[in-house]
Amino acid sequence: MIEVKVKTFAELTTQELYDVLQLRSEVFVVEQDCVYQDIDGKDQKALHVIGFKNKKIVAYTRLFKPGDYFELASIGRVIVDKAQRQYKYGYDIMNASIEAVKTHYNQTEIKISAQCYLKRFYGNLGFKEIGDEYLEDGIPHIGMIYKK
Repeated sequence: MIEVKVKTFAELTTQELYDVLQLRSEVFVVEQDCVYQDIDGKDQKALHVIGFKNKKIVAYTRLFKPGDYFELASIGRVIVDKAQRQYKYGYDIMNASIEAVKTHYNQTEIKISAQCYLKRFYGNLGFKEIGDEYLEDGIPHIGMIYKK
């Protein structure tokens, strides 16, 4: 089980910020072999949902209120450390993120831009596909909506 904390950008410690950016780089840039600008100037607006295991960051998402990224509230940069994926922490961090959107933004409708190979994972969490597939940073994605 992971311990989940929700923090604003200002609440992140320097070490937490460094560890989050390192994890995002390890997975999105190195593992997925995708050159893109991860540090995009949006982290300051986001809420950061961080999953800790033995005081190490192993899972992460960032949240946006409606209008800050999409028209709806959104969850992005969903990530689990490669060595920890066998424990299904993706479900833990996403469920915590959905709850954080409800708690912090009073929203029950959430939009994500999902990598297509993860459609089933997000579908298991209650997200439904919308629209057609598209390329984002050279990787096939699809829009998905969560409504409760």
